[in-house]
Amino acid sequence: MSEILPQSKWLFSAPIDLSVFLGSAVVSLLLLAVGWQLGILNDESPDWTWISAVLLIDVAHVWSTSFRVYFDAEEYKRRIWLYTLVPVFGYLIGVALYSEGELVFWKALAIIAVFHFVRQQYGWVNLYRAKLQEKSNLTWWIDAAAIYLATVYPLCFWMTSLPRNFSWFVENDFFNLPAIVEQILFPVYALALIAYFGKSVYLYFADGFLNIGKDIIVATTAVCWYVGIVALNSDYAFTVTNIIIHGVPYFALIYFYAKSRRETAGRFYQKLSSNWIVFLATLWALAYLEELFWNRGVWHEREFLFGAGWNLENWKMYFVPLLAVPQLTHYVLDGFIWKRKNNENFRLIS
Repeated sequence: MSEILPQSKWLFSAPIDLSVFLGSAVVSLLLLAVGWQLGILNDESPDWTWISAVLLIDVAHVWSTSFRVYFDAEEYKRRIWLYTLVPVFGYLIGVALYSEGELVFWKALAIIAVFHFVRQQYGWVNLYRAKLQEKSNLTWWIDAAAIYLATVYPLCFWMTSLPRNFSWFVENDFFNLPAIVEQILFPVYALALIAYFGKSVYLYFADGFLNIGKDIIVATTAVCWYVGIVALNSDYAFTVTNIIIHGVPYFALIYFYAKSRRETAGRFYQKLSSNWIVFLATLWALAYLEELFWNRGVWHEREFLFGAGWNLENWKMYFVPLLAVPQLTHYVLDGFIWKRKNNENFRLIS
């Protein structure tokens, strides 16, 4: 397989890294300003926000795992049992959880989703460390503490100040934590971020070392997660700050992976990844199809986009876990498909 990345300090390239990491965060914050001007900053997400952020980014990025696994016949055959059993067992476990109660299912899925969101930000930090060959155990601890606390503290604040005006999936899908947990964690969170940026400044002036991509990841994660969860208490604010910085970089990652596979994969794969327009159109079509079933069969919302709802009340125990299989598969497989030790032919860091 040809290598994805050039020999540089960037994962993809300076323009792309700055666009997908810094640019996505800037767009998120600008959308907060737009929401304030429109008077919707403290309201639920309007339909245009749901379509652009949830449908075209969040749901679509879940389906992008198909380009890493299921559209790639060679990769699928390489670990056929893993790639087959994860969705199968995911569905069976989902049905078992749903049979214990609808909220039991959503609480379990929310925990897995949160873990995935937190780990993705940590993954970007580790990729930048590998790219610039940072080997120090001390700086690893500082980096890990900063990026984990940049995400975990806002989540902790959320769970110690319930109810909030937003939820991860459905109302009450998070559990309460005692207020003292947030009170203890806040100074640790502040010290971790101070230590991180203090370390970065010191290394720059002492040795001329600068890992700007990693600094952007930590800074934008800290700002967007704090603003969207702690500082503001609205579904709109949470949606635009949480989804965009998570999904847009993942699109870039998958597209560049698909580009590297284009010459050796089959004709079907080549056509779907021939350019970024076809790539995104494929994901958007799959996302729309999934949401059509969600909205018609479960939520009974947005008839203007998906049509009238279906009466599937007696089948929800089987239908809801089935519709959740793509995102659950994405969450679980993401912990396997980017690890270099398990993917000998894949090199994200050159």
